[in-house]
Formats: sequence, structure tokens, C-alpha cells
Amino acid sequence: MSYGKTTHFGFQDVPEADKAGMVHGVFSRVASKYDVMNDAMSLGIHRLWKDAMMDWLAPRPGQRLLDVAGGTGDVAFRFLKRASGASAVVCDMTEPMLIEGRKRAEAEKLAPSLDWVVGDAMALPFEDGSFDVYTISFGIRNVTRIRDALAEAYRVLKPGGRLMVLEFSRIPNDLMQQAYDLYSFNVIPVMGQVIAGDRASYQYLVESIRKFPDQETFASMIRDAGFGQVRYRNLTMGIAALHSGWKL
Repeated sequence: MSYGKTTHFGFQDVPEADKAGMVHGVFSRVASKYDVMNDAMSLGIHRLWKDAMMDWLAPRPGQRLLDVAGGTGDVAFRFLKRASGASAVVCDMTEPMLIEGRKRAEAEKLAPSLDWVVGDAMALPFEDGSFDVYTISFGIRNVTRIRDALAEAYRVLKPGGRLMVLEFSRIPNDLMQQAYDLYSFNVIPVMGQVIAGDRASYQYLVESIRKFPDQETFASMIRDAGFGQVRYRNLTMGIAALHSGWKL
């Protein structure tokens, strides 16, 4: 283990070995209010982004999905509803998020097609070539070593398998980005306090968005992990972006 290495936790520099535990604390605290806060922070637009993800992904019958940092199951549910006979594994490091997801799966009658696994994106507890599709939505920016997570995504996908990442990104217009920053830093932590009783966790989430690589840089990281046909699409002017790659 590299005890001397540091990484970022929002705008703080922290020992690399400490970050996973700190992120775990954030998502454990916000689990019960996570879906409500997603709606409030994005004015419900995150639902349209996830639908756009499914449109590009075009799930096929019988496919097996791994949704990493899948939390309460939003993406996995969409996938299963679009592909008959498909199955999904939701993997997340935060058990309280998975517990909330299980409740939703039972309510939506999707539980038989789903497995819920506590696991680390940088060391997935699955065999090589186990999945047809790997998705991660608004989760990869919280990973301590993004390159390790991408390498694991490549490992667990079958040949011909597809990676798709949905993550907050950069608006390619400086004035629009400044306006969005004003909203993010002044409104979202206050929402977190009012809705979830937790300002600090949402301050971290806003800061973590600003520390994530821009579209071109992240696309290069996906190529470096071995994926081919790497493309991205901006959503809502680049507030978020979809990245796609194939294990060829």
C-alpha cells in the first residue's frame, strides 16, 4: 500500500488510503434521502439523463449487466425494463444504499432479476469476462483511483462487452459554467441541509464534480484502459456526459 500518496476528497487533499472510508461515510449518511436529493439537485433532469443512457445503450434480451456504484438501483431497473430475460447485479460499497435499492426492487417487482453485492469498484468480486454490459452513473468521480476502476471494468466484461459511464462533466462555455458553479456551490449544500439534514456531504459532492476530468481527458483514460470505439455525448450543455467504450 502506498501510504505516502494523497488524493482529493472534494477540495481537500487526503491520504489515498482514507478516501474510500470518507466516501462511504458520505453515502451512508445520505442513503435514505439520496433519490429525493437527486430530484431536487437536478430538478428531475437526472431521470432524463438515465433514460438517454438507456437509449444509447440499447439493452438486448438476455444480457447480464453489472451496475457499479449502483446505489438504489435506478439504472439497473431501467435496464431490466427494456430487455426481456436480462439480469443485473448492482454493486456498491455502501450497504445502506443497497438496502434502499432492495426495497424499491421489491416494490417494482424486479427483485428476481437482481442481485445486490457490496464491493469496491477498484477490486470487483467477480470473475473475468462475467458481464455483457458495465455501467456506472455518478459514481466514478468518487473512486480513489479511476484508472484502477476502468481496468476492472475491462476485466469483468466479456469480449464484445460495453462500458457506459454517466458522470457530471464540464460545460464548454465559460459563462455558462460560471453560472452553474454559482448554483452548485450556493444552492445544493443548502438543499442538502434542508432535505437530508447534511450540508457537508453535499458540499463534498459539489466539490467532487469540479475535480473530475473533463470530457476529452476522461475519454483518453477509457482508451488507455484498453477500450475501443470510445465516444462521448454531452447532456444538458455538458453539465453531464455519457461515455461509451467497447471491449473489442
